[in-house]
This record gives sequence, structure tokens and C-alpha cells, in this order.
Amino acid sequence: MNHSIQSADRATHVKIVIVALVAGAVLTAFGTSLRPSTDFVQTVQVVKAGQPTMVSSSGASVVR
Repeated sequence: MNHSIQSADRATHVKIVIVALVAGAVLTAFGTSLRPSTDFVQTVQVVKAGQPTMVSSSGASVVR
């Protein structure tokens, strides 16, 4: 009986590592299966700048 991780023997540590690796592999497989199976093409919208504007007063108060 290993009640503490500090007093656990080597076999218990190996079991913990194996369980963690299996859980990570299962989560990775599950996350990959949820991904949509499209061709992953992303479209980019180009936003062009308009005419420059002049701001004489922003209306914000300055706190110093």
C-alpha cells in the first residue's frame, strides 16, 4: 500500500507515468477526432486604409 507519492516505490511511479501517457494519448486522439475534416483553407479579408483624418481634440481628460 502506497499512501503517499513520496513513499511510493519505483513500480508505482512507473504506473503513474504510464497512466499519464495513456491519458494524454487518449485526449490527443479525442481532440484530433473533433477537428473538422475540411481542407483548412482560410480566407483573408484585406482592409485598406481610408483617408487620413486630423483630430484636434479627443475629448478625453488627462490625469497626471
